[in-house]
Amino acid sequence: MSKFNEIIKSGKVVLIDFSAEWCGPCKALAPILKEVKQELGDDVKIVKIDVDKNPVIAQNLQISGVPTIIIYQDGKQKFRQSGVIPANQLIQTIKQHI
Repeated sequence: MSKFNEIIKSGKVVLIDFSAEWCGPCKALAPILKEVKQELGDDVKIVKIDVDKNPVIAQNLQISGVPTIIIYQDGKQKFRQSGVIPANQLIQTIKQHI
């Protein structure tokens, strides 16, 4: 959990993608996140966390469904949504916090 806190307090906008290997919609989100990274570059850090491999983090954040996207800025949660989000909507949301 300390590594997680270090990541979300990095000073950048951090998008955490909570996912699982077996999750179909999570796989659909991968190219969307790639598009977001191409559009925003170094303005956003994107981190993927597998809930099955990191159950403590998932439990602490009450992740009940995957994919779940959480956007942090300076360690504070700014946005949270479960399900697949279109790239343009995600980019607009991140730009509000850059």
